Amino acid sequence: MRRLLLLAPLLLFTAGCAVVQSSEDEATDVAREVARKAGERLYGQRPRTAEEVGRSASGIDGVEVLRVTGTSTHDGDGVDVVVRTSGSAYNRWRDAEEVVVRRCFAVRVSPESEWREDPRDVDCPDGPPLTFAPPPEPPRLPYKELRARLPRVPEGGRVDEAAVRRTLAVLDLDPAIRTEVKADGGRVGVLLSVKGNGFDPQDCLLARVVPGATEVWVPPRIQRMPGEGGCTVGNALDPAPPPH
Repeated sequence: MRRLLLLAPLLLFTAGCAVVQSSEDEATDVAREVARKAGERLYGQRPRTAEEVGRSASGIDGVEVLRVTGTSTHDGDGVDVVVRTSGSAYNRWRDAEEVVVRRCFAVRVSPESEWREDPRDVDCPDGPPLTFAPPPEPPRLPYKELRARLPRVPEGGRVDEAAVRRTLAVLDLDPAIRTEVKADGGRVGVLLSVKGNGFDPQDCLLARVVPGATEVWVPPRIQRMPGEGGCTVGNALDPAPPPH
């Protein structure tokens, strides 16, 4: 009986050790959490190309992008990004020094992805991390030039739509800038816009020429959101009141 009593604490100690994670496992969990948070940053319903997803992932602290597969987030199964992250753990009772690991995980980016979806453990591909060229800058909308060149019509005068169109032609706009001109009731409205992605605020510039006043402005951000109607020539002719 005495021998059994002496063995009991040893058995409990042994059983307890069996369920305690090793420092390497703990460090791997830390690395996995970094990958999971990267997936949160990449999560969203906006359509993006594989290059856009890879570029975004490469800009996240603690993340190296080793492979990107797929065409776009909304094609097939979406985009898979293999990322390499690191984690560390230290148990002063077991470890002589801190344990650091580097692990690879696959993060899926798709409309079907779940929020905080667990990244998959994968083998690290050979080769250095991928690099991505910076995204192309959208063309600049010529606020100052448009404001300086649009005709000024005195009170009681008549606005010439053709003169407004000639002004736009002289500006030699970037082909990516869409223009729209509309005359209505002695007023002429102008819209200059750059194609948006359907999710973020659109870049646009509005102008209105009326007898006694020529105005050029950028609508507030909320009005430039998809579906808000801020980037329309109708809003140039009859500006919506600013949001409160």
